Amino acid sequence: MAATALPPLPEQFKSLQHHLRTGQELDKREPVVAYYCRLYAMQTGMKLDSKTPECRKFLSKLMDQLETMKKQLGDNEAITQEIVGCAHVENYALKMFLYADNEDRAGRFHKNMIKSFYTASLLIDVLSVFGELTEENVQHRKYARWKAAYIHNCLKNGETPQPGPIGMEEEDYDAESEEASSSALPTQVSQPSSSTYDPNMPTSNYTGIHIPPGAHAPANTPAEVPHSTGVTSNIIQPTPQNIPAVDPSLYNAQSAGEVRLTPEDFARAQKYCKYAGSALQYEDVSTAVQNLQKALKLLTTGRE
Repeated sequence: MAATALPPLPEQFKSLQHHLRTGQELDKREPVVAYYCRLYAMQTGMKLDSKTPECRKFLSKLMDQLETMKKQLGDNEAITQEIVGCAHVENYALKMFLYADNEDRAGRFHKNMIKSFYTASLLIDVLSVFGELTEENVQHRKYARWKAAYIHNCLKNGETPQPGPIGMEEEDYDAESEEASSSALPTQVSQPSSSTYDPNMPTSNYTGIHIPPGAHAPANTPAEVPHSTGVTSNIIQPTPQNIPAVDPSLYNAQSAGEVRLTPEDFARAQKYCKYAGSALQYEDVSTAVQNLQKALKLLTTGRE
C-alpha cells in the first residue's frame, strides 16, 4: 500500500476522485491495478492543471505514491512490462464487467453489481495509459456506465429494472451524490478474477451481447454483498469451464517460415500469449486456450 498521504483533492481534479478511490480500495487486493489507477490520475491530472500551486502539490504527492508502489512491485512483470500490465488491468476490468452483467441478466439487482459496472468503466478509462482504447473497450465502458446509471435510477425510484441489454438512453450516474445519500454504494469493490472477454458488442442498442458458454461469474467474484447494502447475500458457486477444442485447421497451417510476418503481427501474437498467461494465473483454461489459438493462427497464417 502506498505510504504517502495525499492532500485534499483540488477542484480541478474532481473528475479523478473515483479513479483514485478505486486505486485505494484495491491497494491490498490488486496492487498492480491500484498502481495503474494512480498512474492514470497522474497523467490525466498533468493535462488538466500542472501549474496551480494546489494542483502541483497534489501531483507531487501522487508521484511519491507511485514511486513507492513501483519500488514495492519492482519485480512484478505487470509493472516492468507494459503489455503484461495492460493485459492484467484489462482482464480485471472485463471480469468485473462480466460479473455485473451476469447479475443483471439473472435479475439480481443490488448496489454491489451497480458498483461493479461503474468500477469496470473506470478501469477501462485506466487502460488509456497504455495507448488508445480499442473499440470493444469503448463500447464496454459506455454500456457499463449506462447500466450503472439505469439500474441505480430504477432502484432509487422504486422501479424494477429490465434485465440485459435494452434500448440504451443517455443517463448520468452521479456516484458522489449517491455516496452522500443514505443509499450509498458499498465501499468494497467486487473482486473478479482475470480473463479476457469478448462479447462482440454492437455499436448501438446493445441487443447482441454474446456471453461465451460457461462464462458465468467466477469462483472468486464477491460471495456476498456487504452488510451495509441491506441486500441478501447469495453464494456464487464456481461453474465448470467449457474448454474450447483446438481448431483443426491449425494442424494443417503452413509453416511460419512461409509466412511474412510484420512487427505488428509479432506484437499482437505476444499480446495474445500474455493474455493467456494472465488467464492461467486465475486458472481460466478456456480463455487461455482461446488466446493461444489466436496467437498460433496469427503466427502460422499471418491472419487473425
